[in-house]
Amino acid sequence: MASPASTSKPSILVVDDDPKLREVVGYALRREGYEVHEARHGGDALTLLGERSFELLVVDVSMPEVDGFELVRRLRTRDDETPVLFLSARSDEIDRILGLELGGDDYVTKPFSTRELVTRVKVILRRLTRGRGEAGREAKRDGPGLAIDESQLVVGQLRLSPDTHRSWWAEQEVALTATEFRLLEVLMARPGRVYSRDELSELAYPDTRHVSGRTLDSHVRRIRGKFRGHGVDPIETVHGVGYRLRQS
Repeated sequence: MASPASTSKPSILVVDDDPKLREVVGYALRREGYEVHEARHGGDALTLLGERSFELLVVDVSMPEVDGFELVRRLRTRDDETPVLFLSARSDEIDRILGLELGGDDYVTKPFSTRELVTRVKVILRRLTRGRGEAGREAKRDGPGLAIDESQLVVGQLRLSPDTHRSWWAEQEVALTATEFRLLEVLMARPGRVYSRDELSELAYPDTRHVSGRTLDSHVRRIRGKFRGHGVDPIETVHGVGYRLRQS
């Protein structure tokens, strides 16, 4: 895939078949300083994504031809881990869970305020770009078996680079979304320590008011699924308590 065009502004692709919504969302994001591109449906978006990359996709679920879920399914199949914010008129929890299982980072139900949308966009992009100093500092203090090598977190054969947002298992790169990366980073800060769901939510989603246990579980399942493709499961479930990173 081609690199993003040279620009200091984060680039966002808004994918929706409603031109009025694209106009409203695009205006709100441009006013915040983002570079905004538009696509009418998933097919158009796939064409654009074949030409360049974006920092974030804002994707409507219900669209003709290629809908939002199918768009993200195809992207994840080809290892494109661009963060995704889903928009949908469907508020059922099963739809939210499906969107997260497919690799979405957040899910906003219509109707929504542009202020809420912009806030959620900022949260996702901040997770992706910030240095994540809290986890790094805690890792240096308390991480048994943890080594810091040129700003990387290393636990056994698991390696994470916060500066470049890349992760590896036994030198094989594993593509993670921004939210998945942050979750794994928190667990790597103290390998073997058990985190409750509430603790993980607070540390991995510090800018979000509330994250349900099912949302957290969905992201953990996706992380596990990606690493199982390399023959390993780095996260252990402690039933009735929460999760911890395996130390071996």
